[in-house]
Amino acid sequence: MENERKTDHGAGGELGENQLSDILSAAQIKATDTYETPPQIIWIENSTIATLGNFSASTGKAKSKKTFNVSAIVAASLAGQQVLNYRAHLPEGKRRILYVDTEQSRFHCHTVLERILRLAGLPTTADNENLDFICLREYSPAVRVEVIDYALRQRRDYGLVIIDGLRDLMLDINNTSESVEVINKMMEWSSRYDLHIHCVLHLNKGDNNVRGHIGTEMSNKAETVLVISKSNENPNISEVHALHIREKEFKPFAFAVDDNGLPVIAENHSFDSSVKPKTRTGYMDIPVEQHREALSAAFGDKPIKGFENMLQALMTAYEAIGFKRGRSVIIKLLQYLTDNLKLIVKRDKLFYYDVTPAETLLFEEEED
Repeated sequence: MENERKTDHGAGGELGENQLSDILSAAQIKATDTYETPPQIIWIENSTIATLGNFSASTGKAKSKKTFNVSAIVAASLAGQQVLNYRAHLPEGKRRILYVDTEQSRFHCHTVLERILRLAGLPTTADNENLDFICLREYSPAVRVEVIDYALRQRRDYGLVIIDGLRDLMLDINNTSESVEVINKMMEWSSRYDLHIHCVLHLNKGDNNVRGHIGTEMSNKAETVLVISKSNENPNISEVHALHIREKEFKPFAFAVDDNGLPVIAENHSFDSSVKPKTRTGYMDIPVEQHREALSAAFGDKPIKGFENMLQALMTAYEAIGFKRGRSVIIKLLQYLTDNLKLIVKRDKLFYYDVTPAETLLFEEEED
């Protein structure tokens, strides 16, 4: 029996009885069905980090060299050989790679393209038929999604898709609906076109949580989430380890950038106990700008009526920035925000997010 039943996932709206019946039939898993193991395409040591039909991600703070790390993944996939600690093999008919950059200028995109070709041992004076690199910086999130969708419909030989700047496929990284839609797109594209998508997303500036609700959704659904972080001992060295992986965990490795601008393994690098990110244990450890990010998502531009509604809004918003706690802790958090930080003001039964012009902060992504 076929490995995957093809369905039309639809574009939203009410579905008719016939459509629902077709989807229900196609979605059913039977004991008599047989399924092939998804082809493995990228490894670190003997640990599989990417298979066709799934998606993964790299995350890290600004200047952690996330794009250098992704360049190594693409180069290994393009050349079919090891680059840094990545081994890759795209199967016949799936050897084309689409690299989508949503953040950088065309000049910087061209620099990344050249780096990939050099890492793969390929000439930089000619286009490679197996690598398509597109820059979507100047377009809206909706247009970016449409362009990617169009590109995938045009060619069925893509085996690997890189989306460098996942947050740029949405307007608000803390919007629950947008986050679910974007992650659903990752799952739809990877499944429908039988390819692997590797996304790049930033970590919060103040802690080691993946940014926004989109980060929470990604961590829950991705096959692998890699974290790239600067070494505590040497800021010129970047460390790579798994934040989440379905396969067995690999041994962390480190790389530096040589005089030729290429990432190379940092030999004899020693990892300290802080190499793996730790979730914050108390709301008082969260920086004020992180509180403001959560509160902006919780309140929007309106007050919240009622104590229970206030608690629920805080639970949802703080979970999106990586601080998931129960009701008793959220009650204490609300008191802390009201009495200590003075960020929430209660008048009668209404709660207000107290933002003054002098304190308003703008949250912008930093270019790698």
